[in-house]
Parts: sequence; C-alpha cells; structure tokens
Amino acid sequence: MDNTRPRMRWWGWGEDGNDGPVKPGAKKILSKHCGWPTGVDHPPVALEDVALPESTLTDEVRVRLAETVGEDFVRDDRAVRVSHAAGRSLPDLIRLRSGALTYAPDAVVYPASDAEVDALLAVCSEESVAVVPFGGGTSVVGGITAARAQFSACVSISLARLDKIVDVDAESLTATVQAGVFGPDLEEALQARGFTLAHYPQSFEFSTVGGWVATRSAGQQSTGYGRIDENVYGLRCSTPNGPIELRTTPATAAGPNPRQLLVGSEGTLGIITEVTLRIRRTPQSSLADSWFFPDFASGTAALRDMEQSGLRLDIARLSDVNETAFGLSQLGSELQRKGILAYLRARGVSTPCLLVVRFDGRPAENRSRRSEARSIARKHKGVNLGAVPETTWEKHRFSTPYLRDQLLREGMIVETLETSAPWSTVEQLHDTISVAVEKALADRGTPAFVLCHVSHLYASGCSLYYTIFAKQQIGAEIAQWKALKSAAGDAIIAGGGTITHHHAVGTDHAPWMTAETGGLWLRMLRAAKAEVDPAGIMNPDKLMNGPARL
Repeated sequence: MDNTRPRMRWWGWGEDGNDGPVKPGAKKILSKHCGWPTGVDHPPVALEDVALPESTLTDEVRVRLAETVGEDFVRDDRAVRVSHAAGRSLPDLIRLRSGALTYAPDAVVYPASDAEVDALLAVCSEESVAVVPFGGGTSVVGGITAARAQFSACVSISLARLDKIVDVDAESLTATVQAGVFGPDLEEALQARGFTLAHYPQSFEFSTVGGWVATRSAGQQSTGYGRIDENVYGLRCSTPNGPIELRTTPATAAGPNPRQLLVGSEGTLGIITEVTLRIRRTPQSSLADSWFFPDFASGTAALRDMEQSGLRLDIARLSDVNETAFGLSQLGSELQRKGILAYLRARGVSTPCLLVVRFDGRPAENRSRRSEARSIARKHKGVNLGAVPETTWEKHRFSTPYLRDQLLREGMIVETLETSAPWSTVEQLHDTISVAVEKALADRGTPAFVLCHVSHLYASGCSLYYTIFAKQQIGAEIAQWKALKSAAGDAIIAGGGTITHHHAVGTDHAPWMTAETGGLWLRMLRAAKAEVDPAGIMNPDKLMNGPARL
C-alpha cells in the first residue's frame, strides 16, 4: 500500500464514487428557505489549472530533508503539494475548487520514525522553515493551512508512514498507537481483538489518531465513550527543542497535567507521534431507540434529565425543527413523510424534533436503561418511534459531507459550526446564534436555512452543532463566509458558549480566543511555545498566534 497517498481527493471530501444528486425533497425545502440557483454547474477546476505558488525551498534544504527521510519521501510534485495545501472548511473548498490557492507547502515530507520527526524539526528550525503537521487533512477551521509567516519556506510533515499499532494492553485496557493510524484501521484492529475505542467523529473515515489528539476531538459516541482528551493516558511529542515523553498512568497529582497542554495544541508546540489511549471491551449488544418531541426545549429537557440521572446514552442526537424537517424531506417516499407527520399530529406533535439514542452494553442493562429513558421521554411529551430512525441515521452518518460538495457545484454554500453551553442557557443560545446567522446572510441578499442538533451531553450542559445553507454570493463567497462566521462567533461569545466544542481553533476561531480564555492564558501558551519552539516554526498563525480578525 502507498501510505504517502492522501486518502481524500484534492478538491473536496472523501473519495470518488460516493457523490449523488441532491434529493428532490432536500432541493424543495432549500428552495423554499434560500432560493435555488438556476442553471448553475461549477465543477472544480482541473488539477493542472490550480494557481500553485512557486516553491521557495532551496536545494540545500531539500537535500538535508532527503538525507533525513530518503529521497523518495520528499515530494514536491503538483498533486502532492495541492493535496496538502488546505483542509476542508468552506473557504478551503472555495479556494481549492476555483484553483485560487493562496498557500501551499513547498514540499511534503514523510518520516517513518520518531527519530526522523525529531531530526526534521531540528533541520527546519536551523533553516528557518515553517512546519505544518498533516494527518488526514480534514480540518474545518484552517488548522493545516500552509502558512509560512516570516519564514523562508514551508513544508508539510505527513504522519502517513507512522501507521503502526504498537501495543494493546488487554489487562490495562490501553492501546499505544502511532499518530498516523487512520480511524477505520485502528477500530478494525481493536475489534479483531475484542476491543473498541469507539471514537467516531464525522471525519472518522479520513482522519488520524494524531489529528484527533492534536485537535481535542469529540466523536458521535463520545457521550458514552468519552472525548479523545478523556481517553489519552500517555503520549510522545517531537518538538524543535527535543522530544517530550509522558508516561502512561491512569491518574497523577504531579502538578498540572502536561498531557492536557499537548492535547489540543494543534501542531503549534510540536508533532504528536505516539499516543496511549484508553480502550473498552466490545459491548455485548446495542439497543437503539428514537422519539419525536413537540419542540426543541422539550427535547433538551429530556436529554438533561437522562444525562443527570446517570443513563449515559452512548449515542444521543437531538435535531431541532429545521434539521428534523430537512431530514424528513430526504425520505425515499413523500407518502412515507406525510404518514409520519400525520401520525405525529394525531399525538399533538406538529413541529417535531427528532431524538435518536443508542445504548451499548449487556442486553439486560440496555433494556433497563431504555425503559428508564422512555419514562423520561414520555414525561417531556416525547412520541416513541422505535429503533428505525436511529439505525437509519447511523447507516448514513458519514455520507453528509458529500452533499456539501454537490451543493457547492450547484451554487449553494454549506457551513458548519459548533459550541457548547450550560443547560440553563442552551435554548436561548440556540435561538440567538440562528437569528444572528440569518440576519448576517439576509443582509447580503442570501437568506439562510439554519439547522442545529445536540450531539454531546454533560451533566452541566451540551453541545450545539449548526449546519447553514444559503445561495452562494457569486464572486464574494469568502466575504459571505466571513460575515456568517463573524456573526456566529460574536453570538456564541456574547451568549456564554465556547467558540469551539470539537472543531479546534486553527485560524478561523482565533479571533475569539482572547474573549474566551483571556489574554494572560494566551501569553502563557506563547511562553510555552517559545520554550519548545524557540524559532516559532510550528504551524504558524494558528491557535495562540492566530489572526485577530477574519
């Protein structure tokens, strides 16, 4: 297998062969709320037509890199440079599809060991070359933009060859994994031995363990199995000033936890090369269920009661009215959709909000937990529909990003953003963000259709995840995105939410970091960076050194 080949196509999400037309029901509801561009077909430009910046990497530096990893593992051909130039945020996709790349790495380097990563960082520090770590390339916040700041050149260091599962400790329930292991490969290997990590972000098929840890990732089953930061027990990180190796322990009181400084550091302090993770035994069974609630407030109240009563839902996803309507619009049959709505109206639910849940564990325990959850749901006027909505959602849960690519081709934009907040403010924040985004886009003459769901639960609060549709403002798509993003970010901070629950900071969320954490904390982060990265080469213009405005 060629493990230097990016798994995703260079201009969009995933792999070829998974695209399809926008379903008639989805097109109908988007046309109603946003309008629909007529006669638009904007495919991505050909690879040879991408305006790729000239490489500024000197021959001398290239030789030093090749001496470290081997000539075959320093690549600067067009396809490799373009495929490592950007992530998959909306502005990334707009630039890639139009062929207007502002940044691209001068070369991509593929180390195969911790020692080679250490040596590469030493070379780049000595030669004043910026370094952008690269896992799967799925960042949606500008986290892997090949910015070079004041440096002479920029290289992307791909972790693709660090793809080994080093150890599975069955007694301690831990797995030690190199950073370049992709999600499906890790899960397949663990399940073959009777274990699971059960970390399933939307990017699961194309993201890596190192990327998850570096961005403080959460997955669709993190309510039950924990976010990635909860499951990191040990790690190794290469920095320009030497490696940091943190031993694997279940707990420690040895001062502030250094693991938690490196988890979420987004490649700004160094490159995480190996991680020890907590794993679980594969559950004996899974039991799905679903309800429709009369409104979003009733659904969030039910989820709050379920979480605070200790039910520990392994999957929990509550869609608001708009997201539920959009989901129902894509059912295979209009007759089926109308039948469901008639059934709900007869039970007093005219603006339904869909909740799907899943319980993992022993069969008897699952049945008991489901019974208790059903009692709570009924208390909040939920109408039960059994397992089918959840199993249907789960079957298609990784396919949604392909719809975004098709909509971009047809003249629409699709943006996602997320936050989390205490239960006491969730309903108000949900409405505030929606209104802010709707106003920002309406002011530009491109009305929005804003969807939201809850997908991560905590005793004190939950996440809110938004999807926004609108017609592209042709010729001003980046300005349109900035207006949308700025309105949402300002509303989140003003409403007491976090600027990011699991997408990370990158460049796109950096303007709100001072408001969220305070200037002193950012100065502390910059001081840590100055210690491990004196030349400042690691992932410039991200996180603590990101832009002050979009």
